[in-house]
Amino acid sequence: MYNGPMETLPLFPLNTVLFPGQLLPLHIFEPRYRQMIGECIQHGQAFGVVLIQSGVEVGEAAAPHDVGTTAHIVQVESEADGRMNILCVGKSRFRIARLWQDKPYLSGQVELWPWEPYQEGSANPDRVRRRLDRYLQALAETADSKLDLSLPDEPAALAHIAASVLQIELDAKQRLLTTPSIGAMLTDIGDLLQRELRAWQIVQASRQLSPDETSAFSLN
Repeated sequence: MYNGPMETLPLFPLNTVLFPGQLLPLHIFEPRYRQMIGECIQHGQAFGVVLIQSGVEVGEAAAPHDVGTTAHIVQVESEADGRMNILCVGKSRFRIARLWQDKPYLSGQVELWPWEPYQEGSANPDRVRRRLDRYLQALAETADSKLDLSLPDEPAALAHIAASVLQIELDAKQRLLTTPSIGAMLTDIGDLLQRELRAWQIVQASRQLSPDETSAFSLN
């Protein structure tokens, strides 16, 4: 199963699924994670964000899923009491081969696990892009705001943005993170977007929208 080079990575189990290119702000207050982030800053090292499989974020060590994403620290704000506010960006997917608990925080032996590249015809990126645009407009309308966003043409970047913004269950996001290829990921995202847009239509219909308004969310 593990064929690539291994490296040791500090791990941060969270109730979050991180995707490449996604920004992640974190407030670091527990001593073990202050130590971990301090060491990452000192050595210019990334850490791994992994979804909690069992346990909680604060307190006792949580058991993570075995697939996560490296997080690279791009901004740090230190507070007088030692707490930190950091901004991270997701970069590379990995699989955990082995876990260690020899430090106050969790670490693991991991293998970077890139997605298989997009193969022409394996999915329909244009359809995903159209559905994602409608979905984002629906979210903006719900928040009573306007959205002006240019979605990428490159299939992997499109898949990662869509996976990041989808407001779905964490288990569903984790399944997206474990898809073998960009084509499979885009196919799954397209299905999820269609489901979410249909749910949006039902909600809007229940609020007695006019036919002209509901037609704006056609799935074609």
